Formats: sequence, structure tokens, C-alpha cells
Amino acid sequence: MKKYIPVLKRTRLFAGVGEEEILAMLDCLQAAEKRYKKGEYVLRQGEHIGDISILVEGRLSIQRDDYWGNRSIINIVEVGEMFGEAYASPDSGAVMNDVTAVEDSIVLFLNMKKILTTCPSACRFHSLVVQNLFFAISERNRKLMRKLLHMSKRTTREKLLSYLSDEAKRQGRSSFEIPFNRQQLADFLSVDRSAMSSELGKMRDEGILTFQKNRFRLL
Repeated sequence: MKKYIPVLKRTRLFAGVGEEEILAMLDCLQAAEKRYKKGEYVLRQGEHIGDISILVEGRLSIQRDDYWGNRSIINIVEVGEMFGEAYASPDSGAVMNDVTAVEDSIVLFLNMKKILTTCPSACRFHSLVVQNLFFAISERNRKLMRKLLHMSKRTTREKLLSYLSDEAKRQGRSSFEIPFNRQQLADFLSVDRSAMSSELGKMRDEGILTFQKNRFRLL
């Protein structure tokens, strides 16, 4: 576990907690490490869980497939990000989405009950972690609200411009990278990939933007 401390120290959950304290708390929180190959499921729709999870290596996709196999990507999980917290509390219900490994990944699972209750050793930073958990959930809700804003747009072009504009502002520059390939971006915005690619080409020809793979520049 010690090798993951630099990653955990940068996470929202352990913000303000020292390296030695994090290492001590991992034992209190019953931290468990699991490895996943590319394409493997980390969580499946319908599961009941009692842990929150932190990605310490690789990349994950939170997604949902309908009866006919149409996929919608809810979010991409990057190293240091937390997931599963919405379903780890008592009576929160079953997991509503699948979580799969986009590449070979390592996940740390932390017992939610141990986080919400004071441990026997009365860790000095335990209350800070609970506070950080609240802030992290609030931040996740804001991300979902931003996605809903993109999804509320009527046309493929409007959805693309809403998302790309938001990314440019979030990253603070007109040239930026997004965490999606073309199919993932289409699934994220719930649009047809061919129609989306065609619209990107039109906007490039109109001088609105340029792009190379997952790097975009708004003009």
C-alpha cells in the first residue's frame, strides 16, 4: 500500500492528511487492492457494495448499456479519482451502472462504515476525511450537473460546443485534450458517432475549431 501514498495524498478524500497518517488510516479503513485487466468489470449494474473505491493506476469507464446494447458513458475515472460512493452507504440500493477498465488498472477499496465511524485508535485526521468525503460527493454532483447541461442541448453541434467550451474554460486554455476517443465522446454525449464526426468536420471547415485525435483547439 505504501507505494500508492503519493497518489492518495493528491486525492480529494485525503486532502490535508499527511503521508504517515494516510498509511495508518488505510489499515483502519480495511483498504484492499485489486487489479483489473483491460475490458474487465470492476463493478456491475445490480451489485450491492459497501466500499468506496479510488483508482490508483490505469483508467476506468462508468457506463450503462440498454437492452439493445446501446452504450452511454457517464464518466471516465482517472488516477486519484473516487467512485462508488453513491452506493456504499446503507440502504443506498444497487449499483446502477457498470464500471469497466479502459486499460489495465489497480483499484483500492475502502470500507464505507469504517470511514463514517470513529476507529478504535481515534485517528487524528478521521473527521477531516469524513469532511473531504462530503466535499468529494458535492464535486461529483457538480460534474453530473455539467453533463446534464450538455445533454439538454437539442442538436449534436450544440452538445459538442457546450462540452468543448466547458472543457476549455475548465482547463483554462483554448487548446486542450479530452479523456475520450471518438466513440467514447459519442457515447458520453449520447449522439451518433458518424453524425458527430461529420459535425466536427463541418465546424473545422467553418473555422470554429481544429482537432487532432483527442486534442482540440477552439478558434
